[in-house]
Amino acid sequence: MIVKHFGMFQFKEGVTEAQIETCWDSMRGMVGKIPGLLEVHCGPYDENEEQLQDGFTHGFVMSFDRRQSRDAYLPHPEHERVKEIVIPCLERVTVFDIAV
Repeated sequence: MIVKHFGMFQFKEGVTEAQIETCWDSMRGMVGKIPGLLEVHCGPYDENEEQLQDGFTHGFVMSFDRRQSRDAYLPHPEHERVKEIVIPCLERVTVFDIAV
């Protein structure tokens, strides 16, 4: 069973594209450092006519090989290091997990 860990970000006003890229690079860099983290995809909202993003401007999707890997990721030192880079840039964040 794969666990999809996904979320939406609203970056703070004044956060530059370079800072956003640093956030993405640090998130993608967790693959291979955190056991069971298979992939990370992230980027800006892709405009469509639904317009249901509630002000969130960017998002990410992570895939874990099982629940236990996702659970171990949450307190993992590499995740904590990445949060120190990403969280200060955010106005709002929401995260949601599903098992598929």
